[in-house]
Amino acid sequence: MIKQIQGKLTVGKAKFAIVISRFNEFISSKLLSGAIDALQRHGAEEGQITVVWVPGSIEITPVAKKLAAGGKCDAVICLGVVIRGHTNHYEYVCQQVSRGISQINYDTGVPTIFGILTCDTIEQAIERAGTKSGNAGATAAASAIEMVNVLSQI
Repeated sequence: MIKQIQGKLTVGKAKFAIVISRFNEFISSKLLSGAIDALQRHGAEEGQITVVWVPGSIEITPVAKKLAAGGKCDAVICLGVVIRGHTNHYEYVCQQVSRGISQINYDTGVPTIFGILTCDTIEQAIERAGTKSGNAGATAAASAIEMVNVLSQI
């Protein structure tokens, strides 16, 4: 018989940290609400969720790394919003944040979820923060729950 490992969307006793950028807070706060709602719908109590606010998306990675390496959380959910402007800044921020979050996964083994919107327009960001395209914060939280469950079975 083939053994299959699949994550369930049940929080159990797992603890989650959410690192969120204040930049574009009118959108990132919607991502946070979606993530917290998803965690609680799947069984998380308030004491199982820690939220850490940082100034911008580039500041997410050092905080996420410290949380992941600290041994007090089972997954880290990174939330933020980067919207393309008229300079190259967008590319630099997106590249560094995605590389940093990937590296945290490799270095710590703690699921560190990329829930950062990288959008060309503000309308795209709004759509992904709870309107037409669902809420990317809720999706990131569900991914975190599933990854905690998958890794606990391996």
